[in-house]
Amino acid sequence: MSEQELKLNVPKLAWRAVERDVLRGAVTRLRLRAQYFDTPDRDLVKARISLRLRLEGRRWVQTLKMPGAHAIDRVELNHPRPGPVLDLSVYEGTSAGKALNACQDRLAVSYETDVKRIFRRTRVGASTIEIALDQGHIQAGDLKLPIHEIEFELVSGPVQSLFILGKRWLSKHGLLLDLRSKAERGDQLAQLHQTLSTIQQQDLAATHAAQAAAVNRFWAPTTIEPLNLKSDLSCDQAFAIISQSCLSQVARNAAVLSEIDTFGICRVGTPEHLHQLRVGLRRLRSSWSLFEGLAQLPEPSLRNEIRQHFTLLGNTRDDDVLRESVMPVLNAAGQPPIDLHNTIDSLNGNKLAGSRAFQGWLIDMLAFAVTINYQPSPNPAKLRLVLRKRLHKWHQQVVTEGVQFQSLDIESKHKLRKRTKRLRYGLQFAESLLPTTKLKHYRRALAVIQDVLGEMNDLYVARERFEKLRDDQPPAWFAVGWIASRLEILSLEATKAFQALKRADHFWSN
Repeated sequence: MSEQELKLNVPKLAWRAVERDVLRGAVTRLRLRAQYFDTPDRDLVKARISLRLRLEGRRWVQTLKMPGAHAIDRVELNHPRPGPVLDLSVYEGTSAGKALNACQDRLAVSYETDVKRIFRRTRVGASTIEIALDQGHIQAGDLKLPIHEIEFELVSGPVQSLFILGKRWLSKHGLLLDLRSKAERGDQLAQLHQTLSTIQQQDLAATHAAQAAAVNRFWAPTTIEPLNLKSDLSCDQAFAIISQSCLSQVARNAAVLSEIDTFGICRVGTPEHLHQLRVGLRRLRSSWSLFEGLAQLPEPSLRNEIRQHFTLLGNTRDDDVLRESVMPVLNAAGQPPIDLHNTIDSLNGNKLAGSRAFQGWLIDMLAFAVTINYQPSPNPAKLRLVLRKRLHKWHQQVVTEGVQFQSLDIESKHKLRKRTKRLRYGLQFAESLLPTTKLKHYRRALAVIQDVLGEMNDLYVARERFEKLRDDQPPAWFAVGWIASRLEILSLEATKAFQALKRADHFWSN
């Protein structure tokens, strides 16, 4: 059967209030202890399968899960068992049967969960929704991750009600969207445990460095994942897939910045998490431009709201770039001491990513992405043709302005940079529909432009900061002068890069 659920993390400070709300009605309490199985090579994870045995109160249930069509969908198969022993014969003839048969002799417990659940059902409009509050942990070896979450699962009725209820609880209690399943978190924890166990066999000095690197990888930012659009998709179907990919990148980085797993213990969010979150937002906006007039877009209010969040997050990003990228270069060039403390915005990415406003917008966008009206494509070739045509148009606009880069004013250069980013993300969305060899050369030329324009944008922002400090801090004059000199060099490099892009292979041709 297919299940649709929305999962939100419950911050420690909100737990009691959330629990009180869940208890307003006839509830059931249940302890859930589960073992999750996989091979040492993670064959099931690679096949996108989760297999568990769970003791639910006094009964054992064997469950297999696979992703469904959308971000909140799961295909779930449940079978009662007399005890904690797997029976893979029940999957004969299913899409998962072949993968399970190939690895059944190598299956072993990979990680475990222990959860205390309180749940009840409620009505929202024409829908029935089950609310489940979970508290416990995931364990792999001696490593543990906390579980403090609330799940809303659609029992019957329109799926929109799931998001209405979820957003209501999010807004009231300050909850956080978490797209990671327990299985995903458990698999990552099991990998970390295996890595750390191997590292412990090394000498002491190497062990500490390797352990730190492994832990950092565990909390690594979520970057762009490849998309594989089929040419027979309708524009709405392709747009839905792209939207969910962008939102996944945004939500997963926001989760780390919001300290979902680490509040009160340590901070694992980094400027790179914030950068990747903003990349996800920019990709989302680029997808709206790419599919404008071709697919159903979000309501204007949702598209307008993203600008507010993007600007606030951008201010924080600019501060990080100034501290971590621009200042080291200036210091290496001989920058005299300068005090930047009063120029740094007091807001930070952690607070913004976890704010009710931003998290509520994420819920609304996810609701849109999974409820797009899917229609079969009347013309299987249409998607490939219309995307090529639009990307070709964007290419022409970028190149026409780019070859005249040195004559453009700052505002025009800034707009050109945004168009170049839009072209890059558009290519990433459609790359499975484009000729691979030509696209490879083209993207390489485009990447050079982005590197140059990215550095220029960082320097423009930094120069503005230093110009405001010149009267009170004379050392700021050095920074302003050095930046002006560097911008002249980069301007020439940008012109040459755009000329190279104009000569690059044309991805829109066969």
